[in-house]
Amino acid sequence: MFKAILINKDDQGYHSVLSDVDEQQLPAGDVTVKVVASTINYKDALAITGKAPVVRSFPMVPGIDLVGEVLQSDSKRFSVGDKVLLNGFGVGEGHWGGLAEKARLKSDWLIPLPSAITAEHAMAVGTAGYTAMLCVLALQKHGITPEQGEVLVTGANGGVGSYAVRLLSKMGYQVVAATGRPDESAYLKKLGAVDILPRSQFSEPGKPLQKERWAAVVDCVGSHTLANACASTRYGGAVAACGLAQGMDFPSSVAPFILRGVTLYGIDSVMRPLADRVQAWQQLSDILSPEDFDTISHVISLDQVIESATALLAGKVQGRVIVKMA
Repeated sequence: MFKAILINKDDQGYHSVLSDVDEQQLPAGDVTVKVVASTINYKDALAITGKAPVVRSFPMVPGIDLVGEVLQSDSKRFSVGDKVLLNGFGVGEGHWGGLAEKARLKSDWLIPLPSAITAEHAMAVGTAGYTAMLCVLALQKHGITPEQGEVLVTGANGGVGSYAVRLLSKMGYQVVAATGRPDESAYLKKLGAVDILPRSQFSEPGKPLQKERWAAVVDCVGSHTLANACASTRYGGAVAACGLAQGMDFPSSVAPFILRGVTLYGIDSVMRPLADRVQAWQQLSDILSPEDFDTISHVISLDQVIESATALLAGKVQGRVIVKMA
């Protein structure tokens, strides 16, 4: 038996509880993992609270991230005792995820845990930091350098935004953070932001073309925020879009792309090829230090997950939440 957060659905709605689960209930997979740590992402919080139809089958163990030790393996890629890491691939939505003491998974979803990162630090990063790294890599491949000017990060107080600010800052970029929580400006400046702008400056409808300011943008918000960010990006700049907290719509025009040569990159982290994952995690382990992980995260236990998920959706959680198993 092991402990897990279980989500069920009935006529009264979604129900999430901390339960004792028999190992025989684990889904099919060729690798069984003792989960050392997981984390709570925005998608996990939606699943746990039932605020959005994230879960595709019931019962479901949420948790799109996990790190752990291989207990049993029928895969040539991994052996018993290997430290492994997982992000995405529909885990926590259609296949039991990481908010449990054990998981059974497909080996094709796993990568080795980088030797320079501890299990807890890997979950301080999680899908949020890994997505932020994918955004930064897209900007670098576009040719954006620190000398070209300011880089805007929207939704900067969230997990992806926090890591985007920190990564870009440590790589020498001038980072401007947009946030709806101006009272937390000190946190963003500690991460390396040189300026803080209010969310309201971007969240309302704006002109198709605005004054050129940003060499590049990491957008975690979508909707009008993304449209305004594109409209104010400088000629030849790039925008990496990875979030939809404000909405899935894109109320913009082709003007920034045709008249200024702006490029919009869509950043998917869920089904990303393994080679991209390994590259992103290696970069994360090279750039970030233990102090970075500790600044951006805090630790809770499995029995605090449901309460923390509610707080996250209410905008009361800063940075990342690590869920450490007993």
